[in-house]
Amino acid sequence: MSVKLSFQLSKAYREARAVPMSPGISVRGTNGAAVILIHGLTGTPNEMRFLASRLNRSGFSVTCPRLANHDQPLHILRDTSWQDFYGTVRQAYFKAREYSDTIFVSGLSMGALLALLLADEFPQAVAGVSCLSPTIFYDGWNCPWYRCFLPIVYVTYLHRIIYFQESPPYGIKNEALRKKVHEFFEKVSELPPDIDRYGYPFFPVSLLRQLEYLVKHLKTRLPHITVPVQIIQAKEDDMTSVKNAEYIRERVSSTDKEIVLLENSYHIVTADQERGKVVDSMNQFFSRILLKPEPACV
Repeated sequence: MSVKLSFQLSKAYREARAVPMSPGISVRGTNGAAVILIHGLTGTPNEMRFLASRLNRSGFSVTCPRLANHDQPLHILRDTSWQDFYGTVRQAYFKAREYSDTIFVSGLSMGALLALLLADEFPQAVAGVSCLSPTIFYDGWNCPWYRCFLPIVYVTYLHRIIYFQESPPYGIKNEALRKKVHEFFEKVSELPPDIDRYGYPFFPVSLLRQLEYLVKHLKTRLPHITVPVQIIQAKEDDMTSVKNAEYIRERVSSTDKEIVLLENSYHIVTADQERGKVVDSMNQFFSRILLKPEPACV
């Protein structure tokens, strides 16, 4: 990532308009269970589309909501709180409960943290959680060295006017896909009409602060999580190291928990070279829980 200041985006601010977008992905299945997929921060439901299609083909109803203000210009998204993002997930949960009693939840990056919060709040209804590239620490090999100065930025007005600009490898190891993303981000302004393809090219520092607030809250809740937990992480994740997966596994109180490590992917595992392995692992995890016999009544 590289840093861009808001005055470099001022023209985009003046010209940006919200572009009508779908509320997300919603498809009904046949096996009676539902999966809520949660995209990442500044991402879009499109990054979960492959998983949604494959899980639905296996019989699951699947919903992937668009997180709060992820269809708005950056100056609106910038002021959104993590509680707003979680509110979107809760709404999707209550909607899914209308047609399914068995709910699984999975999220990418920040979405993985929101998925864990949902399991904490509704332990009797959430049957299992699959965390994809969870972001407790930004400690991957491509994280900028100057992130250590962020605590200073947070306590000043600078956190509202400084942005990170997405740069290669964009969390993607697949060279063909990375080239498409690069060409897209090279041409866009603040909110291009086809933002739904690859997400926002700029990342408000104010949202990193919200992510830190979310992490701080989640750390207090991890010991209370008892539902089955799966964590899928790339060994070469450019944004978050395997330490993130190990941190979650060690602190949740679930008796059923596992880590699946990927050998040939970066951060966006839902779209990268091993996306097939990702969805197969999720499918096996969810299906195993579905087939697990109910405890006998005494």
